[in-house]
Amino acid sequence: MSLREDASKIIRHSISKVLPGQNVRQVLFETNLGGGRIIVIAIGKAAYTMARVAEDVIRDRITAGLVITKYGHAKTPLPHFEIVEAGHPLPDENSYLAADKAIDLVSDLDPEDHVLVLLSGGASSLFEKPVIPPEDYVKIIDALLKSGADIHELNTVRKHLSFVKGGRFAALAAPAHVDTVILSDVVGNDLSMVGSGPTYPDETTGQEAFSILEKYHIGARGDMIDMLMNDTPKKLNNVSFYRIGDVSMLLESAKEAAESLGYQTVLLTDSLGCEAREAGAFIAAIARTFRNTNSKIAFLVGGETVVHVKGNGLGGRNQEMALAVAKEIGGFYNVCFFSVGSDGTDGPTDAAGGIVDGDTMRAMKKAGVDPVKALENNDSYHALQAVGSLVMTGPTGTNVNDLSV
Repeated sequence: MSLREDASKIIRHSISKVLPGQNVRQVLFETNLGGGRIIVIAIGKAAYTMARVAEDVIRDRITAGLVITKYGHAKTPLPHFEIVEAGHPLPDENSYLAADKAIDLVSDLDPEDHVLVLLSGGASSLFEKPVIPPEDYVKIIDALLKSGADIHELNTVRKHLSFVKGGRFAALAAPAHVDTVILSDVVGNDLSMVGSGPTYPDETTGQEAFSILEKYHIGARGDMIDMLMNDTPKKLNNVSFYRIGDVSMLLESAKEAAESLGYQTVLLTDSLGCEAREAGAFIAAIARTFRNTNSKIAFLVGGETVVHVKGNGLGGRNQEMALAVAKEIGGFYNVCFFSVGSDGTDGPTDAAGGIVDGDTMRAMKKAGVDPVKALENNDSYHALQAVGSLVMTGPTGTNVNDLSV
């Protein structure tokens, strides 16, 4: 149990160190928000945490506030904010309602006014106003999610099918100035991709978006393609940006925790972006190489894998990676692996991820679970659940990508 206990300590410490509160507070103290009206719009899985800091720091100056977050991520009411919880990873009626509310808040502003956008991962689905019928939009995004498209491909398409993505929301807020505080969950920290860049100038093109649909064999009617080709703002004169957290901070805190427990640490990458099960196979190969060493070693990985969904099971990318590792390390008594989403929700599940060791395969077989079949059916959630190998944190209040150790 000591390896699992160490893993739990690393998870708790890592997430606690990337909570956005203090960094949001510092930005707000240092940013000149002028003398006009201040509209605060917090969007994403960390929106409530970030808005709560704004409520504390600039409460008397907030003209109007809106929190848009995932179901179950908001806590007590905030006096200056309306709270809308919406769908993720696919938008729903509340996502569209939230976008309309945000547009209304910025529709009649003056040059001396400021819009403060507190942006974190998950915003792409939580905050949406499609340029095509919502039912068609959801079909396209769902197909991309299941196809294994990466976040850059997915958000490129989103930008060109939205009234509020790819810089369009900042354009709607003009002539007011838009200050965006960004908690990045995107590999490589391309800020234009966080939340599909509602306030960030967009370099992608409609042709790129169309090519992505073609790549994954996703059909679209002619009228949809016409809308896809509408250009996004390539330059915005009313915007400023402040990045306050990313996966490198998550990895640094994991390194700190592991070393305090006596482990030598090795950072493998902060930009993992392949298929989850392929990543699992590679990590298992590392375990196989080092399993006979007498040293305590923690290999650290950050990034965001993808899952090409072929089955009808339940799971997420971190759980699928954990199950893929478990399949390969059966009998390795001194190996433990975990992979978690820093936001506390892995894919469409209530788990943050999965944790496995050399005994997990034996336990699954004893519980009547075939891990190979579970992996093929993309049913990592139920396979891990059967042997107590889900990592459950609940909503964490942050979102800076995934951590695997």
